[in-house]
Amino acid sequence: MRVVQLLPELNEGGVERGVVELNREFVRRGIESVVISAGGKQSAQIIVDGGRHIQLDVCSKNPFTAPARVLRLRSILRRLKPDIIHARSRVPAWLAYLANKKLHLPFVTTVHGFNSVNAYSRVMTYGDRVICVSHAIKNYVQHHYQVPDEKIVVIPRGVDLDLFDPANVDQQFVETFREQYGLNGRIVVSAVGRITQLKDYETFIRSIALAKDSLPTICGLIVGGVRSDKQDYYKTLLSMVEELGLEECIRFVGSQSKIAEIYALSSLLVSCSKKPESFGRTAAEALAMNIPVIATNHGGVVDIVKVPLCGQLVEPGDESGLAGRMLELLNRDSQVLRGWVEQEFSLESMVARNLQLYRSFGEN
Repeated sequence: MRVVQLLPELNEGGVERGVVELNREFVRRGIESVVISAGGKQSAQIIVDGGRHIQLDVCSKNPFTAPARVLRLRSILRRLKPDIIHARSRVPAWLAYLANKKLHLPFVTTVHGFNSVNAYSRVMTYGDRVICVSHAIKNYVQHHYQVPDEKIVVIPRGVDLDLFDPANVDQQFVETFREQYGLNGRIVVSAVGRITQLKDYETFIRSIALAKDSLPTICGLIVGGVRSDKQDYYKTLLSMVEELGLEECIRFVGSQSKIAEIYALSSLLVSCSKKPESFGRTAAEALAMNIPVIATNHGGVVDIVKVPLCGQLVEPGDESGLAGRMLELLNRDSQVLRGWVEQEFSLESMVARNLQLYRSFGEN
């Protein structure tokens, strides 16, 4: 089997990580994997893992160059003769859809997010089969585009259980990190994600302030980088911490590469996004590390946080409810969570479900 995946670029992001992981796993299973993108710092990894990367501008939204790019892509696809074309974003989907009109190759799309509702986004429903990364995304797509049930399949993002494994934690990093940020003797509650208003770190900070009255050793860890356009928001968070007298209870530690170790030193993960997220990757990763999760009750994370097994759900902006749930979960044993992720949200499961879908075209 030869599979072609298309995405705009291969830099950072969940979509990019998923493509890199699928490329690696496809190659391990003897499948010929080709990735088409405009390039990026992860394009070399595609080749290292045994796949093939073809650089083509499937990123630009310029309509004047689109016809030439469609012809170029059609030429590439005609030469490759793939068994599956799999587009993972709107521009690549449009180019692939138009290039494939004369080739009639099996065409799959994946809807990774709550895209704006318009004719431009509708292309993500043009696949012969449409993958949605959560039931929330499936409901959104069906509500706005009336896509029939038989055309849609839900395949959640998979967690690499080797990477997120309590047995593989770098204990030296954990000890050094705890020492560096004054976390020894503290009960750590983490929130992981870039510093942005959508993550609603205000509610997280206020909930730590409320929980501190009953649990003085609690410490909120905010793990995420700050882009230049979010510096003002970051400063408002720092001011809030100062006004609430939480200088000893909140730590901003920036972007971190060893996220599994961050989960390992935490007692709880909180995800209190204002707007629904398409999946909820950090929640699944934390659960794989046997760390319970509290998340806002909307979006794809509802699929992941099975209540009460995995944690709890709260309404957006409910700081007192969040604080109460924190205190409940911090007094609970959480050593059985990994099994839920192994069953429903593993990388192995994601790969198997994708391959099952691809092979179904040969059965028709």
